[in-house]
Amino acid sequence: MEQINFDVQIRKNTGSARSRQIRRSNLIPGIVYGGNSKPTIIQADRKAYDRIYRQHAGESLIYHLNLVDDGKKISDFPAIIKDVQLHPVTDEVIHIDFNRISLDKEIEIKVKIILKGEAVGVKRDGGTLEHLMWELDVVCLPTNIPHHLEADVTNLGVHDSIFVKDLVLPKGVSTKHDPESVVITVAGSMREETAAAPAEGEAVAAGSEPEVLKEKKKEEGADAAGKAGGPAAAAKKPDGAKKDDAKK
Repeated sequence: MEQINFDVQIRKNTGSARSRQIRRSNLIPGIVYGGNSKPTIIQADRKAYDRIYRQHAGESLIYHLNLVDDGKKISDFPAIIKDVQLHPVTDEVIHIDFNRISLDKEIEIKVKIILKGEAVGVKRDGGTLEHLMWELDVVCLPTNIPHHLEADVTNLGVHDSIFVKDLVLPKGVSTKHDPESVVITVAGSMREETAAAPAEGEAVAAGSEPEVLKEKKKEEGADAAGKAGGPAAAAKKPDGAKKDDAKK
């Protein structure tokens, strides 16, 4: 992988007030971790960083940092960006953390996952493409870091998915991520889900209604029998009572 030359200056004054002053000077405060030395406080030219970002947006990069002190280059080394802090409103870069690396030692780094093609389940069947994993943690030598990983969604139908195990990793690149994790899936259309919901409700209603009606009919039948038998029984006299009347 190509190393991007990037000049950074040692920053001697620290603190939030000094950082704000640096930003007003069109510089970005930062820090470099790693190596056998203590973290180094730095500042970098904003325009130079923005130019690199625009040219390599979405790619994983190795920076060849040229460390400058009072206009003199004192060292240079490879590094990767560990973290970038953005302004919560403007999304402007307000701080960069670099991590010094060795080109002959494997590192773990996040690589962007981009989509290729148009899913048939979306184009033909009206499904919805859900991109669940945007980056993948990979392990490799810094020189083998892929710019990005591709996921071809062309043949995905409704309810089909691409898993981590389906991603094609370049030679010398591996991942510790769960191979069964879903990267992309095609969900059913809203029309399909809406149509399915009433059908389930109807099935529940259809299964319970006969029992309710059956119990209701039993109760109604019992009430009717009671009403019919009550007055009739009271009017009808037993046979013994008839005989007694005859004797009288």
